[in-house]
Amino acid sequence: MWIAQLPQESTRPLNSRQAVPRPGRHRRPMTTPRTQRDKASKRKRVLLTIVTVVVILGILATAVYFIKQLIESKYFFCTRSVKFIPIEQACDGKNDCAGGEDEITCVSWFTVNTTFPVRLTTGQYILQVYSPAVGWQSMCSDDWTEQHTQTACNQLGYTYKPKSTSISVNTLISSLKTGPFTAIIPGTTSTPIHQATTDRSTCRSGSVISLSCSDCGKVSLEDRIVGGTDAVIEDWPWQVSLQQNGHHTCGGSLVSPRWVVTAAHCFSGNTKELSRWRVVSGQTYMSTLGGSSVDRIILNGKNNAAKNDYDIAVMRLSSPIRVGVSRRPVCLPPTTFGLTAGSSMVVTGWGYLEEGGNISPSLQKASVPLLDQVTCSSPTVYGNLITQRMICAGFLNGGVDACQGDSGGPLVYYEGSKWHLVGVVSWGVGCARERKPGVYCNVEEMLNWIYTVIEKNP
Repeated sequence: MWIAQLPQESTRPLNSRQAVPRPGRHRRPMTTPRTQRDKASKRKRVLLTIVTVVVILGILATAVYFIKQLIESKYFFCTRSVKFIPIEQACDGKNDCAGGEDEITCVSWFTVNTTFPVRLTTGQYILQVYSPAVGWQSMCSDDWTEQHTQTACNQLGYTYKPKSTSISVNTLISSLKTGPFTAIIPGTTSTPIHQATTDRSTCRSGSVISLSCSDCGKVSLEDRIVGGTDAVIEDWPWQVSLQQNGHHTCGGSLVSPRWVVTAAHCFSGNTKELSRWRVVSGQTYMSTLGGSSVDRIILNGKNNAAKNDYDIAVMRLSSPIRVGVSRRPVCLPPTTFGLTAGSSMVVTGWGYLEEGGNISPSLQKASVPLLDQVTCSSPTVYGNLITQRMICAGFLNGGVDACQGDSGGPLVYYEGSKWHLVGVVSWGVGCARERKPGVYCNVEEMLNWIYTVIEKNP
């Protein structure tokens, strides 16, 4: 009987040329493919989270800033004794903090009883030096050098590319043509100018020295003050905002990269602690951000608050500003500038736009004429309230005037291709009222004080 033999079971694959895949190797997990919509949604969630965090941090920073401002407006912090005292107790003449910390950084007063020995006079900027025996003497150009120019300008403060020219004695005003004169002693280039001279009855060269010490008062000109118009800081780059605890209080004028001239009455009341003040420069629109800290505020020691007399002060910045198109000092005027009634002046500031109004958000300017002293001190205007330290500018029929918030700001006059600070906004009755023009501290009368203070606080 034939019996068929079954083949034995083979372990060899049927197709030996193809590899048999092993479970779990070279395989991707089963997932749903990402769509563009899913990716965009995730990006939005991340962005929203970032924005939320930034907003929260911004709110916290703002809250901290305003809380700090509120605390500083009410209290002074004694770092040594780690305590707060009411701001009224700071700079009150009594030591309320350990070591008198609350009486160290305060407004000070300074009275000048001497004559600053160097000055420029008339619109020709003639250099004069003072001798106790002779008085003011015009400087002959005899033996004058560039180094003497630098030395003299350094004594007068802000110096940038100083230069001198010779002016014929015959072209001087009559009161200067006959002297007295003085001349440089050869070989004294670094000696202070007033200590390096010898008397002369006439100038051997027939000429005297005229100085131009800096680029002060120069702008590239392109007209709220009550009745004024919008202005840009580039045209009035010396204008600054004096701010106490973040609030605009007064205006001021840069007269050098480190010094500001303003009004003494800006520091009445609880405003005598230096850390409360900042000077904001280079801004057309009112801003409380940034600004410079100050390390000196010096009031004229003869200031009479009740009579608004000697209403002038200076502030020294902790570090000099960088001079540029929006930050530049104004020129201090020479003595005997020769301004006449009717001369057109410009007053600038962020003060009230109307009496009893609000601070202007943008810088304002207004042109006002100089009034003669006789008119300003007449019984129908201000009478005997006007002193020699004051000048008046404005219209007797009103309409244009400085106002609250403009105090301490500049009244300037353009002469010899430069703007000069001739007045500091001081006081007035109301704003732009009829027969009540603006009253300004007369800067020419304060030059001796300004130069002396700056020299003694280098």
